[in-house]
Amino acid sequence: MDMEALMAQAQDLQSKISSAQDSLGNMHVKGIAENGAVVVDMTGKYDIVSVNINPNALSFGAEKLSKLVFDAYKDAKEKADVLIDKTMSAITGGLTD
Repeated sequence: MDMEALMAQAQDLQSKISSAQDSLGNMHVKGIAENGAVVVDMTGKYDIVSVNINPNALSFGAEKLSKLVFDAYKDAKEKADVLIDKTMSAITGGLTD
């Protein structure tokens, strides 16, 4: 393969990756803790859109509520990681694995 064709392929791949990254910003995942006591809405670019706390969760106390917020965040991040992996693997054909 000549260098010009290789460069064209690299530019095409970069364009597809950039487009996928943009679309990840519009995709959302929800991290949930304690059966919905805390729900974190996050984009596929790890931007937190909202944190919803069920009013009943306020009775848990500050320490447990803090843990639930953290657990919901971790759940959302894990889901975003899976979403990102699937999206990028579809474009790169597993090159990033």
